[in-house]
Amino acid sequence: MTTWQGWQHFATTPPLAPPQPGDAPRSTEERLAYHSAFVTVRTPAINTLATQVRTLMLLGRHQQNTARPSLIVTGPAAAGKTTALLEVGRTCHLAHTRKHPAPPGRTHQQVPVAYLLVPPGATAKTLAIEFARYLGIPVTTRMTQAQITSAVCHTYTQAGVRLVLIDEIHRLNPRTTTGAEAADLLKDLTERIKATFVYTGIDVAATPLFSGIRGAQLAGRASLITCGPLPARHGSTRPFTDLITDMENALDLAQHTPGTLPRHASYLHQRTAGRIGSLARLIRQAAITAICDGTERITKKSLEAVQLDHLAEEASRPRTRQPARTA
Repeated sequence: MTTWQGWQHFATTPPLAPPQPGDAPRSTEERLAYHSAFVTVRTPAINTLATQVRTLMLLGRHQQNTARPSLIVTGPAAAGKTTALLEVGRTCHLAHTRKHPAPPGRTHQQVPVAYLLVPPGATAKTLAIEFARYLGIPVTTRMTQAQITSAVCHTYTQAGVRLVLIDEIHRLNPRTTTGAEAADLLKDLTERIKATFVYTGIDVAATPLFSGIRGAQLAGRASLITCGPLPARHGSTRPFTDLITDMENALDLAQHTPGTLPRHASYLHQRTAGRIGSLARLIRQAAITAICDGTERITKKSLEAVQLDHLAEEASRPRTRQPARTA
């Protein structure tokens, strides 16, 4: 998805839908593929991010002289940050193309959304090349960073990019020379490209990105949205149980009993530490196992048999109490 063609395919491909009453039964291979990709459940983080992005895009639409306000989505690993980012990007893309359809004879009129990954050990030049690669801007080895940046700013403006999504922002370290130059490049791009920038990274507020002069500039322009583990209870609501229910309703298993997974909400919260990514993997893997072994249902026993990611397994492991010291 880090090229325009790839992003356009992602954004315009209809998302997977749960089986509906009256639908013809899917084949085993179709159901395996369905649970492998699975649906994207609307979470509080997605709703919050969508509202903030829409507001900031309107806020910065006619801003000319300074960088537009931006957003940073932060949180621990497997908390659903990238999923939220992609879902909001898809929504923005579809809304723009509906409002501004391509003229006859052209496949598209504008490129409303750009999605990029910060490369490991990013320098200003390699980051500029990533921006160029997204729109297929020709880059030669003889081109300087300034030349690439100028081409990027011109082409992005001509293409009408309105939203720039930058993932893995925690890979930037402004305390190093190359990291500082890459951070300065991003600041330059936000001032020269007429778009709203949204960054996503792991625990960004605790990284060097928010320290020093450059960190103060970023913190002064960017709002922070924390995409953390879902609590078992929030006031009178149970957001984690609601998420489990939505995922269960999307299953395509012949013998699964509705209500089974919500009844195990406490176990699932302890097992995944409330992380959306870990929960989705657990349920998807259990569903695929149920299809392969013919049981066609998910039970607590089948959930316990799933080996989860190391982060979730470490979080759910009971802590052993240290013996008291004796004098």
